[in-house]
Amino acid sequence: MIDRQHFQEIDWRLIVLLLLNTALGIAAIYSSSHQAGGAYFLKQFTFAAFSLVMLFFILAVDYKTLMTFALPVYVLIVAVLAAMIPFARTTAGTKSWIRMPFFQIQPSEILKVVLILVLAQLFGAAKKTFVTRTIALTGAGAVFVPFVLVALQPDLATAVCYIPILAAALILAGRTKKTLVVLLIIIVLLSLVTWNLTLKDYQKKRIMTFLSPGQDTQGAGYQIRQSKIAIGSGGLLGKGFKKGSQSQLRFLPARHTDFIFSVIGEEFGFAGSLAALILYYLFLGRLFKSVGQSRDRAGVYISFLASSFIAFQFFINILMIIGVLPIAGIPLPLLSYGGSSLTATFLAVGLILNVKMRRFANV
Repeated sequence: MIDRQHFQEIDWRLIVLLLLNTALGIAAIYSSSHQAGGAYFLKQFTFAAFSLVMLFFILAVDYKTLMTFALPVYVLIVAVLAAMIPFARTTAGTKSWIRMPFFQIQPSEILKVVLILVLAQLFGAAKKTFVTRTIALTGAGAVFVPFVLVALQPDLATAVCYIPILAAALILAGRTKKTLVVLLIIIVLLSLVTWNLTLKDYQKKRIMTFLSPGQDTQGAGYQIRQSKIAIGSGGLLGKGFKKGSQSQLRFLPARHTDFIFSVIGEEFGFAGSLAALILYYLFLGRLFKSVGQSRDRAGVYISFLASSFIAFQFFINILMIIGVLPIAGIPLPLLSYGGSSLTATFLAVGLILNVKMRRFANV
């Protein structure tokens, strides 16, 4: 339970910023999907309420206790991921979801939070400032196994999101440039294997379209073309709430998921987009400000890794919708529709709050 002393140390500003960004996401989801049916915004609201409950559940348990359960949960989820490849039902071209009576869950999203705890326990337990190569390679192995399994679903976008969690751990651990170069070489080799054995033709076409944007504006390049039109047509003040032509007339694909910020740009214009970015930057700034406000090294790792994975997805999504990066299917945390992604983000923030509120507790 949360005692009074710990309750007083909760970073309520961070929780407010978390909820404000979530509310913006629900509003944008409503605007982009209210004509399509399915009540996506109501589902997202329900996901948000559930995620908030889970956040306070995470706060009630000391993060050091949570780390003791991280490895068994990691093994369980990895086993589930392995079983999903032959047995899970294909949804949207991947075997990423487990269907439940009233909802479906994506274990690969929840694994992001578990990986943070596993790596924090592994790297935080090192007695020296610079972790050994054995520890670094063990951490890489812990990430490599689910990376391969998720890529085989195939859900390369989610698999790629595991890499910055490992990279953040290695950076914080003070590994030498040689170790980072080795990691880069491994990533390149994995990319080559993934290109030849895992990527579907449409995924390869997206990458080729990114390298040559004008070659297929009606096919693989259609999404990014419509995204740019939506953002550009918003002008300074936008077309107004629920009045975006690209989203309302369904020209913009995945408008309530990967391209949710394109909807904000079209309906609220440059001014609204800037305000949304500032709100998100305040959120990210608060996350990274929490790094170091811990009673031990493991807590520092938890805060930095959780902040890094949220920031990575944010920047990749924004760069994706404006055409700087190829379409990768990486959602915008808190804003994009998706229960598992939203819950994973809330849990990650919960871990950061957990570490920060117990910084004055006895080690």
